[in-house]
Amino acid sequence: EITTRLVGSEMCIRDSPQAKFNYVNGGIGGTDSYYGVSRAVTDVLMYQPDLVVVDFSVNDVDNIYCEETFEGVLRKLLCWSSRPAVVVLNNVFYDTGVSTQDIHNRLADHYGVPHVSVHDTIYRRMKAGEYNRIDITPDGLHPNDKGHKLVAEEIEKFLESVKAELEVEEKEPVFPKAMTENAYENAKRLTIREISPKLCGFHADTEEKTGHLDHFKNGWIGKKAGDSIHFEVTASCIAVQYRKTIQLPAARAELVLDGDKEKSILLDGNFDEDWGDCLYLEKVLHHGEKKIHTVDITILPEEVTDTTPFYLMSLIIA
Repeated sequence: EITTRLVGSEMCIRDSPQAKFNYVNGGIGGTDSYYGVSRAVTDVLMYQPDLVVVDFSVNDVDNIYCEETFEGVLRKLLCWSSRPAVVVLNNVFYDTGVSTQDIHNRLADHYGVPHVSVHDTIYRRMKAGEYNRIDITPDGLHPNDKGHKLVAEEIEKFLESVKAELEVEEKEPVFPKAMTENAYENAKRLTIREISPKLCGFHADTEEKTGHLDHFKNGWIGKKAGDSIHFEVTASCIAVQYRKTIQLPAARAELVLDGDKEKSILLDGNFDEDWGDCLYLEKVLHHGEKKIHTVDITILPEEVTDTTPFYLMSLIIA
């Protein structure tokens, strides 16, 4: 069924050279499928896509719940009303060959979703001496123009092979049961547009958001020690998304779930890398009891003054 949809998309492109096609880039650098499943509708699916290429293979390396959150992404894409064809793309760390492709592809196979592996193609050819790493990626992770062209060619090869091998037949789709507990399929991202927490010192960001890459908007800002924000949400899984900034020093905050201060979580706004501000995701609750939970975040006192304010982007609940 999934392959049939792919052929339909590819034939439409090849057979209608004068047709207009709209490309939506829903990618956000440095983010994993936990964040991805919460924004799939607003950043991709609301455009009613015919074909979606999804890749979290590198950034999910540090996502301890990646099997379940990536399954949530796949199920959300496949169940959408436009019934898009879906292809999983597996990128890779070129210096080490590390990725989460084995986990992602096992899930993709379960749903009959095809996958294109950079590790099994471009990376292997590089290791065999066909390319020098520096010629296709300057930092061992992000492809340059030549690297992107090679990746695009692998996707094109796959689409051509599908078109050549499959006889298109319409049939009733059979949707498999979830492989994981699948708590994240209907994850929601809560910003100032979706929830009104109790503010004590924190204030809502009033600047207009201009697009999905205009990251640090629609959130809440805490500037001084003691500023606090209080949420009440019904969920079994909770994560907090906040800014880690290179504008040091930055404010830090303490998160308390359900009033349990002995298990408080530090939210450190200082980023120890230099490539830019990070959309950091702190996991707070995973497979807890589905009930009303309280989340309290309070700015901590610092020994230094003039810290960069703490920016809380959202809560993600499921």
